[in-house]
Amino acid sequence: MTATETLSLSEIEDLAFCALVKAGTSEENARPLAVATAMTEADGIASHGLAYIPIYAQHVECGKVDGNAKPVVARPRPAVVTVDAATGFAHSAIDLGFAELIPLAREQGVAVLAVNNSYNCGVLGVHTQRLAQAGLLGIGFTNAPASIAPSGGSKPVLGTNPFSIAAPDADGNAALLIDQSSSAIAKSEVMKHAREGKPVPEGWVLDADGQPTTDPEAGLKGSMVPSGGYKGVGIALTVELMAAAMAGAALGSVASPFSGTAGGPPKTGQFFIAVDPQATSGGMFQEKLTALVASIHDQDGARLPGDNRRSCRERAAVDGVAVNAALLEKVRALV
Repeated sequence: MTATETLSLSEIEDLAFCALVKAGTSEENARPLAVATAMTEADGIASHGLAYIPIYAQHVECGKVDGNAKPVVARPRPAVVTVDAATGFAHSAIDLGFAELIPLAREQGVAVLAVNNSYNCGVLGVHTQRLAQAGLLGIGFTNAPASIAPSGGSKPVLGTNPFSIAAPDADGNAALLIDQSSSAIAKSEVMKHAREGKPVPEGWVLDADGQPTTDPEAGLKGSMVPSGGYKGVGIALTVELMAAAMAGAALGSVASPFSGTAGGPPKTGQFFIAVDPQATSGGMFQEKLTALVASIHDQDGARLPGDNRRSCRERAAVDGVAVNAALLEKVRALV
């Protein structure tokens, strides 16, 4: 049985913050990332939480991400916010952008945020969830270094490219939260299996020759399997259009890897759409959303996207999070 240690969410945030600052990240850039790390652990997504802190620290030290970057915010059009992340962490750039985006969406009814020259934004749903908590329908896209080959091809040109949609309830929470990558599984899960020396299930990855494999290392050198075949490729293309082309960010085909130290800053992008439901629904949004949610929850065993994360979050707020002891030792060694 794997040894674990239980930490409160504030302890997770503080540990992540201290490790990032010690690695050379400014406090203003470390705090949003540390907050997101705690949120991710609370949601039960360990593969994207504290496990990434040693990688983030390594990437600050080698220059793949600028820990002292100062994002630049602009308003090129009335309902458009842009942020140049200056090759820094996406989290602080998104924070600055949201400070403009949220009031703008409430005023205009709809507004968009485009972020370029950024780094891995972690769990995309963490960010769209914040828009829902502000009473807005949040839609997000983020592109990643190429790891999916196009239909009929063998060379990866698209990233695992997730999209996320979060719908607000009447109480300041996300009533539902869709957050899915365009691959059968998030690449970080394959990386986690590789770190732990465990095989991956069939259907996750292909080797460099395009053949199915359960070896995570071979899969990381090959390509990810798109979710639903050509449909997953279509989702990846859609996200690439939104997060790279629309944001003026690097395409996945030329972005440096999020793993390892080679290649310099990836300069990928994020794109968010925030909509005030009251501006479009004639005041009917909450009624329709409540009915939609009920139509699913009323079925025995049926669940909505985001239900499991909400349950984990509620437990974590009271009981804390059980974190792998070996990982904790590795993160604490950074402080």
